Amino acid sequence: MSITRYDPFRDLRNLQDEVNRLFTGNMARTFDDEGIARGAWNPHVDIYENKDHIVLEAELPGMKREDFDVSVENNVITLRGERHFEKKDESDNYHRVERAYGSFTRSFTLPNTVTAEGARADYSNGVLRVTLPKREETKARRIEIKTDAAEPRTIEAKPETKVSAVKA
Repeated sequence: MSITRYDPFRDLRNLQDEVNRLFTGNMARTFDDEGIARGAWNPHVDIYENKDHIVLEAELPGMKREDFDVSVENNVITLRGERHFEKKDESDNYHRVERAYGSFTRSFTLPNTVTAEGARADYSNGVLRVTLPKREETKARRIEIKTDAAEPRTIEAKPETKVSAVKA
């Protein structure tokens, strides 16, 4: 029989290792009965503007048109939907599933310079493009200045716009 040295902190170190292993995984993900990650993804979104519109582009790869919807209410545009996991065959045995599935909601505050009237949404090749027109009164326009001189002068007015985003 060999003599082993007693380590009073051995059990505490084992407990620390177990807790560290528990928290090194992705805690945002939850798993269903098949071990498929759910609810851990949000589509990537780009928002940009030009002189006439504000455009939102969202990547929704592999989704059908029926799987998501877009709404604008109180100057907040909201994109919500769900990406479903579809097994090709019941006999398939997945060894690794890295793509996330589940429902999502993304909301962004729009500036007061846009209107939902006349908005257009197109979905092609996994990219949703929502185009929101700017209000006519906020678009840049030329203003003619009358003077006593014979020739009138013209200046160009440009509105200030800001796009702010709120993560859902």
